[in-house]
Amino acid sequence: MSPFASLSISAPSTPLVTSSAAISPSKFSSPSPPPLRRGSIHLCARFVPSSLSKRSFFGSFSKPLEAAPWEPPKYVYPDPIPQFAVAEAHKFGSELRKKLLKSKEVFGDDIDEVVKTCEQIFSDFLHKEYGGPGTLLVEPFTDMLLALKEKELPGGPVAARAALLWAQNHVDDDWDTWTSRRPQ
Repeated sequence: MSPFASLSISAPSTPLVTSSAAISPSKFSSPSPPPLRRGSIHLCARFVPSSLSKRSFFGSFSKPLEAAPWEPPKYVYPDPIPQFAVAEAHKFGSELRKKLLKSKEVFGDDIDEVVKTCEQIFSDFLHKEYGGPGTLLVEPFTDMLLALKEKELPGGPVAARAALLWAQNHVDDDWDTWTSRRPQ
């Protein structure tokens, strides 16, 4: 099948060619039509309207077709809410303390310092970066682990994991509850 078999071109003095029977390879004087290249339009000179010069007609189609620039839509997360950050950090600290008390043998007498360190790091994150569902990052929890190791406090991995699991299970839901009660 010829690459021109389904070509439809309209010219002022010629009828619209739409069927494959109207254009057949035997009607062309050249042995075979030029191959079509991706991104370019090639037309047989025979179909160029006589009112257009071949140079201006082909010159407008000889450049590859360029796609219009497309950018995916950007979602802008809301800014952190300071009142939410204070309330959530306090809730986080008390819940983390309850969780870590179950492993008192790991933390010993340092449990209050471990909870205080984790709560401070989480509070900073909530105040500066958390803007609702989709913005909970892993960074504050790795920071907790590093801070606990730096202070040589026991149970850093256990505390950081417990903090992360609590945040994953509660923070986004608490944000949704907080923002739904808040007047707009």
